[in-house]
Amino acid sequence: MPLLLGVLETVLYVDAFERACPFYEQVLGLNSIYRDARLCAYDVGHRGVLLLFLRGHSLETVRLPGGTIPPHDGHGRVHIAFSIGAEDRFPWEAKLRDAGVEIEGRTTWPRGGESIYFRDPDGHLVELATPGLWPGY
Repeated sequence: MPLLLGVLETVLYVDAFERACPFYEQVLGLNSIYRDARLCAYDVGHRGVLLLFLRGHSLETVRLPGGTIPPHDGHGRVHIAFSIGAEDRFPWEAKLRDAGVEIEGRTTWPRGGESIYFRDPDGHLVELATPGLWPGY
């Protein structure tokens, strides 16, 4: 059986780039690698890409010179987790506090990992997790 090598893209649907993009760029420090009228793409640690799509703007097939992208969209508040180093948990908490972002929850996992939870401007639950949450991570 062929193997999956990892998750390349993770998608969140947002209501306004004017709110979402500054949050992911300024608060979380992600670098934009592509932007057009319907999506913003961010490099995440050179290990994956976060795509922010404007909600409702991908309901039609996108035709590109190399092929097509079928319609997609999403609703509701979803969850996304970013991995961080164990030594960076407290600096992240300070950065979030300084940015006025409320930490809604903290969890210490049985394997020793720790997570902090907060919301982005669209209400998505964002998690920052240290090693030890999942086996091998």
